[in-house]
Amino acid sequence: MQKKSGLIWLWLSLIVIVGDLWSKYVIVQNFNLYDTVNVLPIFNLTYARNYGAAFSFLANHDGWQTYFFLGLAIVISLALVVMLARSQAGKKLENSAYAMIIGGALGNAIDRAYNGYVVDFLDFYWNWDGYHFATFNVADIAISVGAGLLILAAFLDGKKEKNKEWLNENFIS
Repeated sequence: MQKKSGLIWLWLSLIVIVGDLWSKYVIVQNFNLYDTVNVLPIFNLTYARNYGAAFSFLANHDGWQTYFFLGLAIVISLALVVMLARSQAGKKLENSAYAMIIGGALGNAIDRAYNGYVVDFLDFYWNWDGYHFATFNVADIAISVGAGLLILAAFLDGKKEKNKEWLNENFIS
C-alpha cells in the first residue's frame, strides 16, 4: 500500500488563492487608488498598487521586474509542489507551510499577470510617530505565515532529533 503524498494539501493553496483574489476584487471595486478607510487606531484599509516585490523592491524600473517576479513565483511554486509530492501527507506543519506559500505566490502572480502590479490594502501604522508598515495583502500574509511555519517545523524537528540523541546516549545501550 502506497502512502499519500503531501499533494493532498493543495486544497489549502486553492483557499489562499481564492481568498486573496476575492479580497483584492472587493477593494478594487469599492476604492479608488489611494483611498483609505480607518478601521482601528493602528489599521487602515488603503488601496495601493505594488509594481515591485516586498516593500516595493524594484518597483521603479522599466517593467522587466513584472516578468521576473512572475517567473520567480512560478518557479518557487513548482519547487514547492515537488516538495509536497515527495512529502508524506502526515507532515502537517511542513505541508501546510508549503501550501500557504504556493497559494500566496500564485495569488500575487495571478494579480501581477492580470494587472501588471499587485493590489495591496492592509495598512498598519503607529499613530504616535507616523510610521506605516508596508501595505500588504492576503497572499503576503499566507507567504509570511508559511515561512514562519517552516521555521517552526525546522526548530521542532531539530529539538526532536536532540531528544532522540539524548535518549540514545543515556538510556539505550
